[in-house]
Amino acid sequence: MKFVPEAIGRAVAQKSLLVQKASPELLLGAGIVGLVGSTVLACRATLKVDTVMDEAKSKLDMAKSLQHEDYSEKDRSRDISLIYFQSGVKTVRLYLPAVIVGGLSIYALTSSHRILTRRNMALTAAYGALERGFNEYRARVVDKYGEDEDRNLRYGTREVEIEDPKTKKKKTVTRVGLEDPSIYARFFDPYSPSWNKEPEYNMIFLKCQQNYANDMLRARGHIFLNEVYAMLGIPHSKAGAVVGWILSPKGDNFVNFGVFDEKNDRARDFVNGVEGAILLDFNVDGVIYDKLEE
Repeated sequence: MKFVPEAIGRAVAQKSLLVQKASPELLLGAGIVGLVGSTVLACRATLKVDTVMDEAKSKLDMAKSLQHEDYSEKDRSRDISLIYFQSGVKTVRLYLPAVIVGGLSIYALTSSHRILTRRNMALTAAYGALERGFNEYRARVVDKYGEDEDRNLRYGTREVEIEDPKTKKKKTVTRVGLEDPSIYARFFDPYSPSWNKEPEYNMIFLKCQQNYANDMLRARGHIFLNEVYAMLGIPHSKAGAVVGWILSPKGDNFVNFGVFDEKNDRARDFVNGVEGAILLDFNVDGVIYDKLEE
């Protein structure tokens, strides 16, 4: 029996954590419902306010028209002020529930936004720290084993033998593994709505999109990776919402898809129709979401 309180405590703690995790969604829903409710209450109060106004008008007419030797102008002014005050109090009482519910709804909506903003800031900071650690790790790999080995380890490359469809000659080339090569790199292949069966057209399209992305970078000062994905018909990613390129003395200051190097065998095979897909490895500057104000 002594374990029952602990089990109950753990269950309560887990439920509390779930509620805390979902608090932005709960507050947003409560805010929306509250705003609708406050509108309904305000409408109901408006229907009743005519009765209050009619009653006040009747009393005012009586106070203004009453003539009696014991009823002085001072008494008349006092009664008129009292009628206005009482009518105002009744009107406030009618609309007070709508105002309270509306205020609580606005507070819920702003609280939801504040919680999400804090979480985004924390996630951005954590992501930036993770990215710095990964870059430092890669730098150590390059120093010890060289850039070629770093590329092989990063993309899971392997040597394969292919046959040129035109010359029928076989040659050994390096290909990336089947798994995703990195969190930023993506394949441009027949699954993309912008892909064309003509290889030359695909390369021209990629070149034009790269130039367009660079134009956006120079015009706006920044561009997110998800925006480049959209240009290529590639689905967005969570990382693409915070990483990208920004004009800065510390950055490359240009967008590169990593396929237009003259020594790039993969690009050559893609143009010649040997390969039906090509890996786009974007040279993002890292997390830029927290650097836009700078």
